[in-house]
Amino acid sequence: MTVLIAGGGIAGLTLALSCHQVGIPFRVFEASAQLRPLGVGINLQPNAVRELYDLGLEGALDRIGVRTRDYGLYSKCGLEVWTEPRGIAAGYDWPQYSVHRGHLHMMLLDELIARAGPEVVRTGHRVTGFRQTKDGAELHLTTSEGQATSETGSLVVGADGIHSAIRHQMNPQEGDPIWNGAVLWRATTQATPFLSGASMVLIGHDGLRFISYPISAPDPKTGKATINWIAELNFDPKDGFNKEDYSRTAPLEAFLPAFEGFDFEWLDVPELIRGAHQVFEYPMVDRDPLECWTDGHVTLIGDAAHATYPVGSNGAGAGIMDARKLVTACLDHGLTSEALHAYEAEMRPAAEKFIFANRGAGPLAILDVVEDRCAGQFDRIEDVIAQEELANHAQAYKRIAGFGIAETNDRAPIIPTGARFKT
Repeated sequence: MTVLIAGGGIAGLTLALSCHQVGIPFRVFEASAQLRPLGVGINLQPNAVRELYDLGLEGALDRIGVRTRDYGLYSKCGLEVWTEPRGIAAGYDWPQYSVHRGHLHMMLLDELIARAGPEVVRTGHRVTGFRQTKDGAELHLTTSEGQATSETGSLVVGADGIHSAIRHQMNPQEGDPIWNGAVLWRATTQATPFLSGASMVLIGHDGLRFISYPISAPDPKTGKATINWIAELNFDPKDGFNKEDYSRTAPLEAFLPAFEGFDFEWLDVPELIRGAHQVFEYPMVDRDPLECWTDGHVTLIGDAAHATYPVGSNGAGAGIMDARKLVTACLDHGLTSEALHAYEAEMRPAAEKFIFANRGAGPLAILDVVEDRCAGQFDRIEDVIAQEELANHAQAYKRIAGFGIAETNDRAPIIPTGARFKT
């Protein structure tokens, strides 16, 4: 009666913490010999934050993240198109957080080990596939020493990311992730926070876009915080991309010239870019939605299930929601194939919607409308686009992605307080 979790990322560790919360036996298998705080900034929307609070992580999130106050869209000329409050200020009962992905990852790992013990996470075990058994599934693994081994459990959950071996076995003809021509350069810089001090801003339009937000509190002595930023340019998808390394370091001359004009009174983008210690290059890739996530006693969560473009600030949150919904299905149906199908029936249609919405630039699409109508230059945004159109666009994406205000505040807890798994 064990859930075998393939992958120790954010989705996999949230699933492990949720299993521990209700008393479901589990083990996590992670390819890396040692988990380290990798990546740059991400955002957690209130619907996902609610689930982490229900896991008792409120204090930990406040220690590692910033409560985002507002979210603004700006033309390439630095002119305000739309700004809205976020989190508590917007009427949610929970905040939105901007946080370093690696710090979130390590926090989840530390909490899991403190609660369940170090033996529940086996590092240096790369997942290679699975096999159905009479009463569950067998997870196939290769250790860091090259030894083939396996584990048998009631369920196997593929939380092994966009290059999931579990997904590949289910869909052997799928091929590589899909590149749309966009390349992202991502980094952090020590700088003075801009606007409200906890603002998230998105500037430009498709093919020339800059996103930035703080992911730490300002240093009391210097006033500087860790500012996360992303620069995006488009290229011809026919040229292909480097498939050997999805996060390689890159020189500033690869992209900085395109942003030299992004010097505004409230933010000097070139200065922010030049202040980075190291810049990483990522091709913006996703995968087509699957017709099925589940095979017998095996299913998928997180990026293994629904890798999407990072334009809606809900990638990590979607994996967190998957984990919580899957545990609820196990409470209702036991560690059975029926539980996996119940989980998939609820989560897969919603994931398909936000994959397609993000391909259309998600909440950023309105900036392309402004660029098309006035090339980003205006005296009054109302002369370019109606406030009602802006508001409707913002609300529509929240509903698609599952973090509308009423939807988040009014629903019952996904995992009822005090719920326990019955063997």
